[in-house]
Parts: sequence; C-alpha cells; structure tokens
Amino acid sequence: MKKITFCIFLFATIISVAQDKKAYQIFDKKGKKSSYQKVLKAAEKSDVVLFGEYHDNSIVHWLQLEFTKDLAQKKDLVLGAEMLEADNQKQVNQYLNGEINQKQLDSSARLWKNYKTDYKPLVDFAKEKKFSFIATNVPRRYASLVFKKDLVALDSLSAQEKSWIAPLPIAFDINLPGYKSMMGMQGGHAGDKMPKAQAIKDATMAYFINKNRKENSVFIHYNGTYHSDNYEGINWYLKKLDAGIKIVTIATVEQKDISKLEAEHYNKADFILVIDEDVTKTY
Repeated sequence: MKKITFCIFLFATIISVAQDKKAYQIFDKKGKKSSYQKVLKAAEKSDVVLFGEYHDNSIVHWLQLEFTKDLAQKKDLVLGAEMLEADNQKQVNQYLNGEINQKQLDSSARLWKNYKTDYKPLVDFAKEKKFSFIATNVPRRYASLVFKKDLVALDSLSAQEKSWIAPLPIAFDINLPGYKSMMGMQGGHAGDKMPKAQAIKDATMAYFINKNRKENSVFIHYNGTYHSDNYEGINWYLKKLDAGIKIVTIATVEQKDISKLEAEHYNKADFILVIDEDVTKTY
C-alpha cells in the first residue's frame, strides 16, 4: 500500500513539474542557474546596477519594477534611464516634485511610445519614495550628428548643449568587440560613425550616472542590454571614470528553452536574465 501511495505521489509530482511554465530563469556569467535573491544580494553591495533590457519585453519591465521596490527596502536608491534624455531633466524634476502632471510631462518631454506602460511605473515609484530619477541619455539629435559628421561635430556646440553630453573629447576604442561589430552593419558600409554614435550615448549615460551617485546609495540604471553587455558600453566608461566602482550588470536574452543558458551568452554579464521567447511584447 505504501509503495502504491508513493508511486501516485511521484507521478503527481512529475505531472506538476511538467505543467509548471516558468517565464524566466536567472543564470550567472558561467551559465550556472542563479536566483532573484542572489541578484538582490549582489546589488545591495554595489554602487551601480546596470539593468539591461529588451525594450518591448513585458517580463523584464515587471522584474525591473519588482527589483527596484525590493532593493529600496534595503538601500537608498538613485534611479536613471536611457529612455530619458539629459535635456529633459528639468521636466522630469518638475514631475517628480509635483510641479507638473503627467499630461504636461507628455507635452514637454520626449517620451518613448512605451513610456506609460514600461517606464512611468519606475518614475512614479521614484516620485513616491522621493528618489532622484536621472535622464542619462544624450539628446538623440547629437547622436545623429555624430553619425552624420563624426565626433568632431560636437566641438561646435554651445556650452549649454555640451552640458547635456559627456565632457569632450570622449575616449573611443574601436577595438571593443561591441563597437567593432557595428562596423560590419549596413552591408559593411557603416564605418566607424555608427559605433561612435553609440559611444557618445554610452559615455554620456556613464557620465550622468557617475555624476549623480550618492554616498551609501545604489544607482539603478535601466538601459537596452546592448549598452552594457559583455562589460562594455556604459560599464567600460564608468570604469574609466572610477576604476574602483562596484558595478553589477544584468543582461537580458530570450530563448526557446530557458532551462539552460546558451553558450553564446556566457560572460555577457554578472547575471543573465533568460526570458521565454514567447512572452508578450509591450509594443
């Protein structure tokens, strides 16, 4: 009787596991399964968390909000995002301080089309907790200017315009794999202007992250995963500004099978968030 009961229990357990549909799994950089709690613990000891995302992935946006709320119970925070540009900091501050409402922010700042669903909850959390929220990205018109006319085109900008960009001249290393791979885009005709346009974004985000860090706080930065994958991009520029800075990087990838990290994603970040490729997109 005991044997039959055990077999029934084992069968029920197997069926339950088979029916358990997980949306994501976290791995460490070596491809070993990790956990949300380990990410939180590492973040608590860091100066900066670079939370790389896929902009249209509903699970990563949910996790960013939950992660921020949970870390806020342990540490003071400063928040910042690629999705807000430095010349809109005034409007962001006005919103955080209750001087303008959402409709006024919509009309006065350049907000992404998925702002209300994916980034407004983070900004509103900062408002509720009285955390700073930093618009870190370079105004897109200057990245476009670099793409068209190279980095030297930034030298002719006014002092006001330069205040929205990392101090010039910025360091640029075309041999960084991420930038080097961009040169092969557009049928191999992209040249070095595309990676330079990417670099001015990365350098500017790193500059405003570093500038707005606070003692005994963690700066959580939300950015497209490409901007911090493989410890390049924002991470590389932050290390140039402060070699001793403690950074935790989180990369996002999508896979059909989330039970095992595909080898190509090893060492992409300290933690790799693997999300089921069928997860609903936000746009």
